[in-house]
This record gives sequence, C-alpha cells and structure tokens, in this order.
Amino acid sequence: MTSTSAFLTCGRHRLDLSFPRVMGILNVTPDSFSDGGRHVALDDALRHAERMLAEGAAIIDVGGESTRPGAEPVSPAAELDRVAPVVEALVRELDALVSVDTSCPEVMREVAGLGAGMLNDVRSLDREGALAAAIGTGLPVCLMHRQGEPRDMQQAPRYDVPIEEAVVDYLAERVAACEAAGLRRERLLVDPGFGFGKTVEHNLRLLNRMERLAELELPLLVGMSRKSMIGKVLERPVEERLPGGLALSALAVERGARILRVHDVAPSVDAVNMTWAVLKEGC
Repeated sequence: MTSTSAFLTCGRHRLDLSFPRVMGILNVTPDSFSDGGRHVALDDALRHAERMLAEGAAIIDVGGESTRPGAEPVSPAAELDRVAPVVEALVRELDALVSVDTSCPEVMREVAGLGAGMLNDVRSLDREGALAAAIGTGLPVCLMHRQGEPRDMQQAPRYDVPIEEAVVDYLAERVAACEAAGLRRERLLVDPGFGFGKTVEHNLRLLNRMERLAELELPLLVGMSRKSMIGKVLERPVEERLPGGLALSALAVERGARILRVHDVAPSVDAVNMTWAVLKEGC
C-alpha cells in the first residue's frame, strides 16, 4: 500500500490495510449476473453475510442495483428498499463493516445513517449530487474506472491510448475532482474496473500492467470474481470460474491490490493469504 496510512477509518471501524483483505459480495438484487435473487430475503442475506464473515471477509459489500452488462438502472426508492434493511441488520446483528455499492446520493446518505462504513461507486461520484452526498457522509469512497453505462458498456469498447493509461488518467481526474470539492485524499480508494467497458484483451493487459496504478498512491480495490473474462479465456460457465478467479486474485495481490472483492470468500482468503506470505518474504 502506498498511501500515507495503513489504516482506513470506516465509520466506527478501523480497517487495517497493511496486508490484503477480502471483501465479500452480497447482492440483494434479482438480476445480478451470477447470484441474482439468491439473497433478496433479509434472513437469507444475513445468514450469507454471517458465513462470509466467519470465512474471513473483512468487509461485506451490499449492492441493490445490478451493474452487469446490459443492466437497466433502478429508482432510488427501489434501491433503498433493497439495501437499507440489509445494512441495518448487518450492523445491528453482526457488527459488520459494511460497504454499499451505490451511485445514488439518496442511498449514500441513508446507509451512512444506518451505520455503513464505506461507499463503493462504480460511477466514481459523477452522478449529480453524489459527490456532495459522499462528502456529507464522512465515509471513505472507492472510485472505479468505467467506460459507458452498464446497459451499453460492452458494446465494442475501445480506447485511444493503452488501457492502463486510460484507467490511471481517468482515476487521477476523479481523485482531483473529489479533492477540489473537499473530499480528503485519505478517504479515497480506487478500482480499475475490470469488465466495465473493457474487452477480454483490455482486462488481461490491465491486470498485467496494474502496477501503473501505484502512481495514484491510494489503496487499490479489485473485483474479478466470476467475471466473463475468466469464462472467455477458460471456456467456463459462471459456476466453474473459481479456480481462474483465485489465480487472478493472487496476481492482483502481487500487483498491489489491498482489497479483493469476491463471491467465494473462504478459498479467496486462502489464496490471498498464501500469496501474501510469499510476498512478505521478499520484503
């Protein structure tokens, strides 16, 4: 980690990022690409989060709007109806560090009041009102690179510069905009956005050259779990992508990732910890 502190203040939680951590995905949507509808019921969501925490997840990332390719946006009211009860229960019953995957200002404000500790925005706070809302919460925010919107982002994406340059330049611009508005740098993380407006070749090159993101000097969050890049390279359906995902997690840790956003927590924790044990020996 290249930021000035190894600790990230997340509401009442203090997250140690001196070593890589695993973030467990909890989608409470009916249409997410690999687990849509499985955890819509509150009790199902709570039990799944409890399992992920027991398996070693440091953070639970709750999402109420699918951002899979081709997904249509949902209303703020619908998104709130999905995520607010889950966030409240996770905080109250499990004392979990909860991240909320949202671009909606209304959702940001509401979940902060319910005890969420982090915001994870695939649109990097560029939706109207999002930056002001995020500042008002006092929470750390992950800014993600993307090209286009979920409904059209995978329709022949192209870049005029190498993908790693495009990602670094975009994130640097968003970080500067956040700082100019009063969102302090120590509250920011970045995500290269694998699969968001990128071909398989873009994704592979971006991971291969991910050390370039160290230029931003911010904690790096990476999410590649079960994504189509694995399916296309290995010719595997969603339910058979875990081995490929573990390989990608190990490579991401080697290239500087400090938070790995995954569906399969237990094997991912083992892969991350084993990779880190080897890397520490070189320090």
